[in-house]
Amino acid sequence: MAFDIDMIKSVYATMGERVEIARKLVGRPLTLAEKILYSHLWEGNPQKAFARGKDYVDFAPDRVACQDATAQMALLQFMHAGKPKVAVPTTVHCDHLIQAKVGAEADLKRANETSNEVFDFLESVSNKYGIGFWKPGAGIIHQVVLENYAFPGGMMIGTDSHTVNAGGLGMVAIGVGGADAVDVMAGMPWELKFPKLIGVKLTGKLSGWTAPKDVILKVADILTVKGGTGAIIEYFGEGATSMSCTGKGTICNMGAEVGATTSTFGYDESMDRYLRATDRVDVADAAKEVKEHLTADPEVYENPEDYFDQLIEIDLSTLEPHLNGPFTPDLATPISEMSEAARENDWPLNVEVGLIGSCTNSSYEDISRAASLAKQVADKNLKTKSEFTITPGSEQVRYTIERDGFIDTFNNIGATVFANACGPCIGMWDRYGDKAANGPRNTIVHSFNRNFAKRADGNPNTLAFVGSPELVTAIAIAGRLDFNPVTDKLINEDGEEVMLDEPRGYELPPEGFAVEDAGYIPPKEDGSGVEVKVAKDSERLQLLEPFVPIKPEALKGMKLLIKAFGKCTTDHISMAGPWLRYRGHLDNIANNTLIGAVNAFNKKTNFVKNQLTGEYGGVPDTQRAYKAEGVKTIVVGDHNYGEGSSREHAAMQPRHLGVAAVLVKSFARIHETNLKKQGMLALTFVNENDYDLIQEDDTFNFVDIADFTPGKPLTIEVIHADGSKDTIMANHSYNVSQIEWFKEGSALNLIKKENA
Repeated sequence: MAFDIDMIKSVYATMGERVEIARKLVGRPLTLAEKILYSHLWEGNPQKAFARGKDYVDFAPDRVACQDATAQMALLQFMHAGKPKVAVPTTVHCDHLIQAKVGAEADLKRANETSNEVFDFLESVSNKYGIGFWKPGAGIIHQVVLENYAFPGGMMIGTDSHTVNAGGLGMVAIGVGGADAVDVMAGMPWELKFPKLIGVKLTGKLSGWTAPKDVILKVADILTVKGGTGAIIEYFGEGATSMSCTGKGTICNMGAEVGATTSTFGYDESMDRYLRATDRVDVADAAKEVKEHLTADPEVYENPEDYFDQLIEIDLSTLEPHLNGPFTPDLATPISEMSEAARENDWPLNVEVGLIGSCTNSSYEDISRAASLAKQVADKNLKTKSEFTITPGSEQVRYTIERDGFIDTFNNIGATVFANACGPCIGMWDRYGDKAANGPRNTIVHSFNRNFAKRADGNPNTLAFVGSPELVTAIAIAGRLDFNPVTDKLINEDGEEVMLDEPRGYELPPEGFAVEDAGYIPPKEDGSGVEVKVAKDSERLQLLEPFVPIKPEALKGMKLLIKAFGKCTTDHISMAGPWLRYRGHLDNIANNTLIGAVNAFNKKTNFVKNQLTGEYGGVPDTQRAYKAEGVKTIVVGDHNYGEGSSREHAAMQPRHLGVAAVLVKSFARIHETNLKKQGMLALTFVNENDYDLIQEDDTFNFVDIADFTPGKPLTIEVIHADGSKDTIMANHSYNVSQIEWFKEGSALNLIKKENA
């Protein structure tokens, strides 16, 4: 039986009426995304049609999911909301704080020893406030959500950018910052700008070496890392319905890499099969009763150009396997062109490690297809040339693949099976110890979702390429980046030429899923007596103090902290890896603020000028010096600033240290919202070329901040060291309520005020 079945049935009970009203208001057939959005309005039945990309709308998500790294700050904030219990079903998943080093058993044991304080805190808070708790080793949040909580037609938010994985089961699932999650957990509306819609029509059918991963790798090539910003991607067509549910999840998962609000697929038989296989017959039966509302109206898919803001068409029958990278997930290379591309770019051809799994590609189908290749190593008398690792996505999948012999197959080729956790995908991979910063130039291939510099192992010289689990396995066997399993032969231990057979696997386990202990701990019915303990001298956890509002007078005489050059992701603003240990302690983790951002004036990282002393130093140290003198600062950045993870620390840390404004060419959606939530100014250049006017010794005056109103640009006076001035106009997307967040110091301050 499913979790929260009564909630799911209540969603379905009102969906038909709300969809019909919305259809009349909009005056045309509806896409799936629109049906889900209009049936989850905070006001209940729709009252008006919304303008895509313009109107801010209040929604009522069905549930919230948090992973342990972001849950700490989210729950520390929720504790200030004055609520005795969460208002919607909520879960916490311990998956980010388990470092991959030796293997599953040893790594999990070490994590439980080194992070027990955090795990105990999260379990106690969950117990107190009615939150479901998934203990360390239970699995990666997105895999566990797909297996247990996702349902067609639902809406959920999660404090991780890859919450969008649940779109594989027909949800609108959106990654958010912790403050957004607090809104929903506290029973308040959740605000989102009504998304634009991108349709992706999939024709043909996948076969051979091509996998669902290659679909999203191709979409990333087409849209780039910012092409999906502010939009929901809706997949449809014969190619979509021919794909497995978990394959759909893989595609939706990596939609975060093109900046999409989320991605989704219409309900079909593959979703029905998956629900029944994961012991959710009641959800499958309920979904069947309203299945016409769980996909777009027929007219939409028949004439998609009339209903989507952008339309992409991909023929799966001709789609090649791809490798994307290095250093960005949208640099796509078909495997047939990799040999030439690698030589032209001087990418190291020797592949040191192949890694499969993660939240993106750890389904039974993924593992079984990779195992079919691993089995050929012995059958064809080959030897695996690269190191090889597997990261299962959940204990249920791990237990089942062990029962079915796949782990033995991987062990036979010398593979290492890591814990059911994020591990190398988020930098929790102890590959080099304390020598990562000066690691050698090398190539790895993996089936994860992101490949930014330092992302996997902390080594800026590691070139990481993203591919499907089967392609990664084949390349690891061959040991070469330019190996094309479709055409190339290998020399076995007998000196014979052999070719790898095409991967084969199972959509679902023939003998069904099995697990002894899935890792779930339900909360107490009445948690009022539970005490949440945070030691005053803890270096891992720190109770929050409310942010003080930024007054207009503080926005005069501001100094430049850093002008970031090029790509500046949330990894650059607040690194993960070893820094994850401080995710519950704002002051300690603030010591990594912007240390990965490249200073435009000297092209160095973590080396900026302190205008008060004229000396150069680290970004956090320099900012603390400004804070000590009561001087507010501004950060200037390039396009898609804040790309990547949903981590709100990338907003909270600068805010804590005294940064008042961030002025960039464009923002990634989640980061812009996070800045607003924390009471900061998130601004974009009216004229992008004004970025070039910013100099290292500049002082900034916000001339008309007292007239801060929706739709009106702000005027910034920039005074240079020689006394000359430039006037820069800055756009913003704040609405009336978001301006109140700024005036009150943060959205949380406003919640507390309203609940007082």
